[in-house]
Amino acid sequence: MGKQELQVLKGISLDIFKSEYVALMGPSGSGKSTLMNIIGCLDTPSAGNYTLNGKDVSKMEDNALAEVRNKEIGFVFQQFNLLPRLTALENVALPLVYAGMGRKQRNEKAKHVMEMVSLTERSHHKPNELSGGQCQRVAIARALVNDPSIILADEPTGNLDTATSYEIMDILGKIHSNGNTIILVTHETDIANFAKRIVRLRDGSVESDKKNELVSAHH
Repeated sequence: MGKQELQVLKGISLDIFKSEYVALMGPSGSGKSTLMNIIGCLDTPSAGNYTLNGKDVSKMEDNALAEVRNKEIGFVFQQFNLLPRLTALENVALPLVYAGMGRKQRNEKAKHVMEMVSLTERSHHKPNELSGGQCQRVAIARALVNDPSIILADEPTGNLDTATSYEIMDILGKIHSNGNTIILVTHETDIANFAKRIVRLRDGSVESDKKNELVSAHH
């Protein structure tokens, strides 16, 4: 804000291991969106280090960072962020277009991840012909298609009703059990309880970091 620097994160030290399923929680202003932006390589820290998959990405220039982000991070947002003119399959294949992969291979990979989220029969529908839950499944498939190191899900059920939310969380659970690393950002306790570990932030620091004893008790 102008000349005044605002320190959002205060000496946070956090290790997230391959194949973990972690929920980040915290009230607004706790620093969780800043932390998420750093984890997702959308932002670089002004001090300290962030090592992602053995690479120190904290000092990278924007275009090098963008490359790491496209390769290592699969994003799932509350708003789905699908392109309305493309079919579900084309939306899922889009990251592979940027990665320079040929059409045949793109479509094969995209079909494979569509199967993982049980949407094969909706491949040729456009987003406006799909329900909110189906759109979020398309977005999850798109996040998976690059084989990223991390699936970063920011309030992935924020726009969905309870029953659909639980369906989406079941799918994320299935993806986790396939060996994917998931970082879930949420302020809803029942959604956080799907994760195996819960990290709570407050005022820019880690307030608690615990194994989730309750893990998906409602299943």
